[in-house]
Amino acid sequence: MDLFSQSWTALRTAVADLPDEDFERPSGCTGWLVRDLVCHLVIDAQDVLITLVTPADTEPTVDAVTYWHLVEPPTGEDPLDALIPRLAAAYGDPGLLRFHLDDVGSAAGRAAELADPTARVSTRDEVLTVGDYLSVYVLEWTLHHLDLIARLPSAAEPPAETLAATRASLERIAGTSFPASFSDKDALLIGTGRRTPTDREKAALGDFAARLPLVLG
Repeated sequence: MDLFSQSWTALRTAVADLPDEDFERPSGCTGWLVRDLVCHLVIDAQDVLITLVTPADTEPTVDAVTYWHLVEPPTGEDPLDALIPRLAAAYGDPGLLRFHLDDVGSAAGRAAELADPTARVSTRDEVLTVGDYLSVYVLEWTLHHLDLIARLPSAAEPPAETLAATRASLERIAGTSFPASFSDKDALLIGTGRRTPTDREKAALGDFAARLPLVLG
C-alpha cells in the first residue's frame, strides 16, 4: 500500500510540475505526446476507482505477478490506443488535463488508502486481492513515470523504492533476473524495450537478451 501511494503521488506531482509547453513533447510511449500519456493516466485512475468498488466473493484467480501476460509489441491498431490522442487533444488547455488528473487521481489515491488489502476485487474477468491489485499499479505507474520524463531531463524521477519494487516484479514476471550491474532504471528501460541495450549490456544479459523486450498486457 505504501509503494502504491509513493508511486502514484510521485507521478501526479511530476505531472503537476510540468510547464504547459512540455505537454506537447513526445513521451516514452511510441506515438504518444506527454498530453496523451497524461490522458491515459486519467483513465487508469478511473479504472482504480471502478475496480476498488467491484467486490468479488470467489477465490483469487491471479496475483500481482500472474495478472500480467507477456504479449507481442503493440501495432498501434488498438481502438483505445487510437482514441487516447483524440481525447487528450479535446482538452485543449493543458491546465484542464492537469486538473482532471489531480481531481480523479486524488480520489483514486484516497480510495486505495481506505481499502482493505485482503479484500477481493474483480477486473478484466479476473479476481485478485486489493493488495495485489495495487501492486500491479506500482509497476504500471512507475513505468509510465519513466515514459513521462523520457525527454524531460529536468523532471523528477520515480522514487528509488518504487523503481526497485518494479524491477523485482518484472524479474518475477520474466522468471529471470537482470544483471546486478544494471541500475533499476536501466533494467526497466531495457527490459521493456524503452531503451536499446549497448553491446556491453547485451553481453551481460546473455541468452536473456533474445527474450527482450518484455511487453506486458
